[in-house]
Amino acid sequence: MEGGHQAATTPHDAAEDPRVAAVLAVLGGASLDEAARASQVDPDVLGRWVRDFVRAGTAQVTNRPSDDSARQRDRFLAAFAHEVRSPLTVARGWVTMLSEGHVPPAQVAHSMRRLDQALDRLAERSRDVELMAAASLGRLTIDAELLTARELLDGVVPPDCVSGGDVEVVVDVEKLRRVVRDLWEAAGLSPAPRSRRVEVAVVAPWVEVSVVREADPIDPDVLRALFEPFDANDDGTGVTLGLYLARALSVAHGGSVGLEQDDHRAALWVRVPVRTTPDPSPPPPPLETP
Repeated sequence: MEGGHQAATTPHDAAEDPRVAAVLAVLGGASLDEAARASQVDPDVLGRWVRDFVRAGTAQVTNRPSDDSARQRDRFLAAFAHEVRSPLTVARGWVTMLSEGHVPPAQVAHSMRRLDQALDRLAERSRDVELMAAASLGRLTIDAELLTARELLDGVVPPDCVSGGDVEVVVDVEKLRRVVRDLWEAAGLSPAPRSRRVEVAVVAPWVEVSVVREADPIDPDVLRALFEPFDANDDGTGVTLGLYLARALSVAHGGSVGLEQDDHRAALWVRVPVRTTPDPSPPPPPLETP
């Protein structure tokens, strides 16, 4: 199972957005594989970009929004309401108790920590909305820097659960950390895993970050819900925004996310292109003296 989707940007951005340039190359007659190699992107992902570009253009010309866009909007509204309701209720409860003096002095510090956690969760959900809106408008930007996988995963995954930490990546740290965080959380879904770990390796032309889950299989219906945009399931497992944002962020890097599962283990992975930073320019030769 693999996901990659990105809304097309407007023609105004074509000159500065390599994704649009890759799509236009295909529409101009280049083969999908050739354009994918030139743009350092998965051919399957580029194929989806071309499909979505044509669909978006058709909807614009006919002034008729697609049924899929309307469904995604409705799913998003339902999922976002679900995601913010719990922390908002917690925050309001603690504010009421503190303001009315119902919290004993010895419990004030604990109450403030709980309030702070609820506000942090609300802030995180707000950031998710900002990123999803940017993704849907084709305006996600990547501020890439070179670092090791160990540095990338710091604070996201316990250090003793990481192998391949010396592998170097060129990524937007904040955005790819969100991807790995979402994969790590998804790997903890029911049935509870016996163990989780992260394996990082170069699988040319990709750097692959895999969250490996040793456990009985995740229910197929839950897996489908994970990759549905803005979906929320009905069985109480808490799958709402799922891996849709992770997929959008990986696509913005020119990569993809996916999942492979058998009866004993599952691997949830994100792949980003292997890229290197250019060598620094050599110093200019010394000036000759007359």
